[in-house]
Amino acid sequence: MVTYIEAFSAPMKNTGVIRLYGSEAFEGMRRACQLTARALDEIYPLVKPGTSTDTLDRFVFEFGMDHGALPATLNYRGYTKSSCTSINHVVCHGIPNDKPLREGDVVNIDVTYVLDGWHGDSSRMYPVGQIKRSAERLLEVTYECLLRGIAAVRPGVRTGAIGEAIQRYAESERCSVVRDFCGHGVGKLFHDAPNILHYGSANEGPELKEGMIFTIEPMINLGRPHVKVLSDGWTAVTRDRSLSAQYEHAVGVTADGCEVFTLSPAGLDRPGLPG
Repeated sequence: MVTYIEAFSAPMKNTGVIRLYGSEAFEGMRRACQLTARALDEIYPLVKPGTSTDTLDRFVFEFGMDHGALPATLNYRGYTKSSCTSINHVVCHGIPNDKPLREGDVVNIDVTYVLDGWHGDSSRMYPVGQIKRSAERLLEVTYECLLRGIAAVRPGVRTGAIGEAIQRYAESERCSVVRDFCGHGVGKLFHDAPNILHYGSANEGPELKEGMIFTIEPMINLGRPHVKVLSDGWTAVTRDRSLSAQYEHAVGVTADGCEVFTLSPAGLDRPGLPG
């Protein structure tokens, strides 16, 4: 049975109950999420051939420090970086390193800042120079999946409506939806209930209620949906080495829909930007 609670009436740990936040929490999320969105805007000129993902990660750390925020991933369960950088066939949780980006790569940069205790979680895809049309198409399909998932959010529907909208569109475009990872509740906790699956049926999952806050972050593959995690314990890759892409927003359920907290101030959170 699904339990909903006023957000601060239970201990701040993920116990499976779904928290309902009020207006002050929404304001806190706006501030944290807009800081993350600004960082993802300002990192854009650095994403070019020859730049290492370690360089991008240092930018994320320093930007956060300059604005009074901590990267949530730093020292999270032993993770040693301030962001995740997932290149080409890496689905998610790629670890920044000193290897330079190459012309034609696509890279997802996933950042979560903790500002005044609130977690601003978002990720975007970036082209590295000129990319192939197949990669452009994957980015377009993945972004549209995110938009369709967001459009399904309103009080009274179930979380499965989000997954159904994403899966239907992705598969209509001959792409596949990764099953191994999902969106999640977010707010004062980095990862909280409920899980937001990016596939499924509209009559499945908990009912959405005003005040819920969570991420929608579909991972879409050009090939098959199957993934494996490498020996580092973090990096997830496609088993068939096909390209993978992901876009992520944090949203809050409102009385008649949802508010997207992580929209880009400069309009840079969509595909089709020059490499």
